[in-house]
Amino acid sequence: MTPMTPTAIQTTNTAQAGTSMSSTSGTNDTSGTRTQTHRRPRPLAAFAVVLLLAALIATIAIERQQAAPAALPGSAEIRQLRVLRFDDASDGSVSVIDVSSGQLVQRFEGEQGFLRGTLRAMARERRLHGLGAGQPFELILLNDGRLTLHDPATGMRIALESFGSTNTGVFARLLK
Repeated sequence: MTPMTPTAIQTTNTAQAGTSMSSTSGTNDTSGTRTQTHRRPRPLAAFAVVLLLAALIATIAIERQQAAPAALPGSAEIRQLRVLRFDDASDGSVSVIDVSSGQLVQRFEGEQGFLRGTLRAMARERRLHGLGAGQPFELILLNDGRLTLHDPATGMRIALESFGSTNTGVFARLLK
């Protein structure tokens, strides 16, 4: 047996430390078995999953809205129909133009959450169909009081009365 020098002892300890370090990183340890480390989920991955679920729920809600017979012109007589174009202005406002007369119906300034949210849903559907924003929408008031925003380009209909009288009123003002 050879005597161990301080350098040999240090080398042996380093080699043993390397072995124990490698066993925590998932490689083979000295006994030949494989150990596994447990990692916590990353916050970014969890956020991505939540975001994906939210997008899925929103898509399902829009699809259900389209699938429902939302104020089809054949189910009740049309009391009033107005063909409108919604233009985003450089100052952030939304201009509503009557297509038949070319006249400004109303200009919406500020947040306008329901109006913008509804138009975003319609614009998203147009993008999915590869269409631009140039074609107008139809705002339809039926004899039974239902109010519908219809996109003839995609066939999408939103039953506005489903969102309450305050939100319906935002669009009802555009009929006058």
